[in-house]
Parts: sequence; structure tokens; C-alpha cells
Amino acid sequence: MCTAIISVDPSSPVPVLLAGVRDEFVDRAWQPPAPHWPDRPGLVGGRDLRAGGTWLAVDPAAPRAGVVLNGRGRFAPEDRRASRGELPLLAASGGDPRALDLAAFDPFHLAAAEPGGVRVWSWDGETLAERDLGPGVHLIVNSGLEGGGGAAAGDAREDAYLTARLAHFRPRMLTAPRPEPGLGDEPAAKAWGAWLPLIDGDGLARADHRALLPLIDFGDGKVWGTTSVSLVALAADRARYDFSALPGDSAAWTRVL
Repeated sequence: MCTAIISVDPSSPVPVLLAGVRDEFVDRAWQPPAPHWPDRPGLVGGRDLRAGGTWLAVDPAAPRAGVVLNGRGRFAPEDRRASRGELPLLAASGGDPRALDLAAFDPFHLAAAEPGGVRVWSWDGETLAERDLGPGVHLIVNSGLEGGGGAAAGDAREDAYLTARLAHFRPRMLTAPRPEPGLGDEPAAKAWGAWLPLIDGDGLARADHRALLPLIDFGDGKVWGTTSVSLVALAADRARYDFSALPGDSAAWTRVL
């Protein structure tokens, strides 16, 4: 149940803000953001050690960012399945998923963000939908943009969680003063202002069905939930990237870029 929150304001010195919440089984190994890919030396992101890709990548020179969420629909055949972790690297490099063999990918939602705008592609295993985001605040979850992912159904419990999350956080993100993070040395709390307490969970328990940063124990050692949170700001000639590997801890934020 990953979440991406994107704010677009063409009139702002920082036209695009992106929050990426990664949910996964907590024992899945990964590395914190760094330039992990020698074949893409300009990209920075966290690296998934199982498949080698990422959930969010930033090209600070462009500047540009890509973020991927799992989608709903028909899965790719196991004998030809490609990792969705390649998709943020493609998006942050300025690539287009339409050039890929999409049938090799499980369903996804992919956002490519740059100061001039944000484009979202949604693949359900059969059809690729494409949309440019207009000014405003947009939330993407596994069931799609604002939860409107079409007919592909998910688990009823997951759908209830996603609906509750959107209902709680969307109005709060809409009314929170929009920050304008700069390139100075200010800490994340100052740079991100009213956004940070919301991205840190808005005081909800991680077991709450509305939680942005869930943590669920399925028993038998299987614990699933938010393992990291990223905040990216894109201005005309610069990017800021803050990261937390301790979701909900306001003191855990570190500056990547």
C-alpha cells in the first residue's frame, strides 16, 4: 500500500513537490539513497537488494524524479517478468515506458516529475493509461490516482485501508500551507514546514486503518509496513531530497541532496 503525494504549482519557485512512502515486508533488504547504478551515474535513490532497482530515483542535474507504485490487474508471466524497480530509473532518466515491453511488467503506477510538470502512467497488464497532472495536490495509491484505478479489484481489507487513508490525508494535504524548500542548510522540519508532521503520520498509530505509515504483523515473523519515506522538491535548476528510514520519527530525516 505505497503512497505518492504530489503537489504541482507552476507559479511557485519550487513547482513540484513529491512525497514517496514505500511499503514492503520489513525484512526485505535495501540500501539507503546513493548513486548505486554505474550505468546511470547521475541518478540517486534507495536500492532494493533483491532486484537491484528502486522505488524512487532522482536526477539532481535535470532535475527530475521518478516514483513507482504497484498497481492492480493482470500479472506478467513468471518466465519473462521484469522488475518494476527499473521504472523509476527510466522515468528519472527522461525515458518513456511506452518504449518497453510492458507485457513483462506486473501492474504499476509510474510518475515522472520535473519542474515543468508531472506525468503518470498506469499499466493494468493490458492497457497503459497516461495522464498529466494539473495544478493542485494529487495522491496516488495502489488503486490509482485518488484511488480511482478502474475496475481491477483488490483485497477488500486493503481497499478499506486505502479509502480510509485517502479520506483522512487528502483534505489535510489540501489545506496545509505549501512549503518551498530551498537549497540551504535548513533541516527538514524547517524546509518542509506544515507538510512534515503529515508525512510523519499525522499522529496516527501505525496500526490505525487510516495510517499513511502502516505497520502490520501477520504472524510467523512476517511484518509488513512502511520502511522508508522520501521528500523531493524540484525547482527550475535544482532538486532537494530528504529521506527517513525511521518512518514517523521527526528527528530521523537526513538530507540526501
